Amino acid sequence: MSRKQKKQGRKKQGGEKKMYPVPNRNYKSSLFTMLFSNKKELLGLYNAVSGKQYKDPGALRVNTLENAIYMAIKNDLSFVIDSQLSLYEHQSTYSPNLPLRMLLYLADLYADLTQNENLYGRKKVKLPPPRFIIFYNGEEAQPDRRILKLSDLYEVEEEEHKLELEAVMLNINAGHNPELMKSCRTLADYARYTARIRRHAAEMPIEEAVERTITECIREGILEEFLRKYRAEAKRMSIYEYDQARHIRQEREEARKEEKKNIAVNLARMGMTAEQIAKAVEEESAVVEKWLTERS
Repeated sequence: MSRKQKKQGRKKQGGEKKMYPVPNRNYKSSLFTMLFSNKKELLGLYNAVSGKQYKDPGALRVNTLENAIYMAIKNDLSFVIDSQLSLYEHQSTYSPNLPLRMLLYLADLYADLTQNENLYGRKKVKLPPPRFIIFYNGEEAQPDRRILKLSDLYEVEEEEHKLELEAVMLNINAGHNPELMKSCRTLADYARYTARIRRHAAEMPIEEAVERTITECIREGILEEFLRKYRAEAKRMSIYEYDQARHIRQEREEARKEEKKNIAVNLARMGMTAEQIAKAVEEESAVVEKWLTERS
């Protein structure tokens, strides 16, 4: 790291130096990841989630996958503390495939942790047991807490699953999980920040919405230190994340629309009228008639 980068990562506050990593431009970093890549902030988040009261950030051994070989499935945050491995993932869109992705992250992390061990020997290779937490702040309604299981993706039902993985998904949108937010100020501020971007984005272009949100949050003491130091990076990442989430929502809406079209055509072939089909697929009759004309 250059001297300039090291200087950029430091700020004195009450005699304490606080450092945030400079984002790696080889991948699209997220604001959440950048915020909690700071060890002190990450420890605060871990304490809030686990109910523990660790004080020393040095107790964390961060092992987030950084190597380029993992770029396609890079995880957000992972670390070992008290001989336990925690994998934290931030999501702005819900996917039932998250447990599978967690499994892939875990496999690569274990491979990295045991790269110097003899996996063919008689001595046991000890592993830190994993914990999987997903921090969700998408616009699709979700409960405060939800358990996602790998077994829900299996093609056939089994009486006993030989391989299971459970991930806890926590809704971190403003108004959800109040006790968690109370325990972690940075997480609560992040929720306020993203909620304000969405509110402003409904009334103006996203670039203006982000710029206005950053200005307001600095003035009101919401992520103030971070936003002052990394204003340009925060703006870039916020715009990208908002556009990415919107793109994913549009793709899903298009997929649902195409599925409805296919159902409408099949029902028409069975002799149902446009009015009957419209009720079945919950669409206007004129829309269904247009679909049928396009496919005829």
